[in-house]
Amino acid sequence: MLQLGFDPGRDKCGLAILDTTGNIIVHEVVNSEQAVFTIKNWCHVYAIDQIVMGNQTTSKTWQDTLKANFPEIPITMVDERNSTLEARERYWQLYPPRGLWRLVPKGMRIPPRPIDDIVAVLLVERACQSEG
Repeated sequence: MLQLGFDPGRDKCGLAILDTTGNIIVHEVVNSEQAVFTIKNWCHVYAIDQIVMGNQTTSKTWQDTLKANFPEIPITMVDERNSTLEARERYWQLYPPRGLWRLVPKGMRIPPRPIDDIVAVLLVERACQSEG
């Protein structure tokens, strides 16, 4: 079973596909206008069984858009509160700091790129925790 994590936003969206063991298959941050196109492309490559999305920013509009474009894939909504802070920490676990970044205290490190895709990973993990 593959789950697509979707962190919706006005300008950009985080996307991630995880397998049942929690392995990240692919993750990416895309412009909001490209989100549906990217998901369609991923659906041709991966057999996505479920979409897990955050319930905050623009979620209702995005939920309607996803239902219209992917009616065969069930959508699960999860609480995304504090996910950005958690994603910052997870970013550094996935991509350990190098060079001088290692000397900067954890709480002061800012990822060098948007982390919406890491939020999407966390949303899938939260959905799995609430199911189990």
